[in-house]
Amino acid sequence: MSRQLIALFALTLLTSVASATGSTDTSWPRPRARDLGVPFDGTPGPLNAITDVDGVLVGQTTLISGDGKLVVGQGPVRTGVTAVLPRGAASMQHFSFAGWYAQNGNGEMTGTTWVEESGFLEGPVLITNTHSVGVVRDAVIAWRVAHGAADATGAWWSLPVVAETWDGWLNDINGFHVKPEHVFHALDSARSGPVEEGAVGGGTGMICNGFKGGIGTSSRRLTDKDGGYMLGVLVQCNYGTRQNLRIAGIPVGREIYSEDPYASVPSDVQERGSIIVVVATNAPLLSHQLKRIARRVSLGIGRDGSIAGNGSGDIFIAFSTANPTASDVDHLVDLKMVPNDMMDPLFAATVEATEEAVVNAMVAAQDMTGIDGHHVRALPHDQLRAVLARYNRLTN
Repeated sequence: MSRQLIALFALTLLTSVASATGSTDTSWPRPRARDLGVPFDGTPGPLNAITDVDGVLVGQTTLISGDGKLVVGQGPVRTGVTAVLPRGAASMQHFSFAGWYAQNGNGEMTGTTWVEESGFLEGPVLITNTHSVGVVRDAVIAWRVAHGAADATGAWWSLPVVAETWDGWLNDINGFHVKPEHVFHALDSARSGPVEEGAVGGGTGMICNGFKGGIGTSSRRLTDKDGGYMLGVLVQCNYGTRQNLRIAGIPVGREIYSEDPYASVPSDVQERGSIIVVVATNAPLLSHQLKRIARRVSLGIGRDGSIAGNGSGDIFIAFSTANPTASDVDHLVDLKMVPNDMMDPLFAATVEATEEAVVNAMVAAQDMTGIDGHHVRALPHDQLRAVLARYNRLTN
């Protein structure tokens, strides 16, 4: 597909996506957890987002249309695509050291066998719904070819990293509404700066801990003593149950009544979740160290109450923007790395930013009604503050 055609698709989508937000309150930016007085450990970066890591870009396509009874192929539609570009426009020429980890494997993240083997992430990370992984993967390849990746890198093949969570409670997931042009839009519109959160992009139709979920992000800046590095996290959260939800250490899910979204289905299939987490840092870490970082994501979602249920795909990938010439092929490469004995602050940053990113996704999300009148309530801000106040856990 030509660059001109991709640009035409993107231009069309800028109008159609913006007019199809479909929520009762489309104002943005949405409130974030710290705005409500929720306390977290650690010091965030200036944006408190994955884009605090210099060079990292995020783009999203949100698809919301239709109401009422499910008609497969027509809707209602509540889905989308989220793209994370590790090095912006240079992502295809300069690969990033990376590592990945599956806390529970009831999910999909393509391309990870090559990440494991090579130690590199060779392009963007995209997140969508479970049944759109194939079209998104193929579209990433087309996008790379159209942007000259084969000529620029000598890589005449591509194994994109595309991950998923299931949005079939709200979305016509078997209608295959994510198309290549939606992927192109997410990639071509990727930018630095604030990241839109909640029911957007790949997270549009997601449910988290019994409330509306979606996309969330957070970051941590290490002290100068610990290297001054930046670490950012982006989540697409669609896991868990209300009874297990904990925020700021408090079991708020047990104190805020809400009808569980899956209450009408048998209890043995209520855990329909999954969470995908992308971790970015400018700390000079090698691939085996980034796998160690990816493992620590589990501790962050554990703070929020995750048990990594049998039906939940909990899959994480971490990459470093340091060592930009590491993938050069025509000479020996000198590398820098943080010693293992100095990694504890990065482990802590991963846990803290993951915990906050999930809560940010839930705070930013709004009530949503999807297929067959399935309704999911957003986490009520006033009730959350009231619960935390009873435990003296508010910062304002």
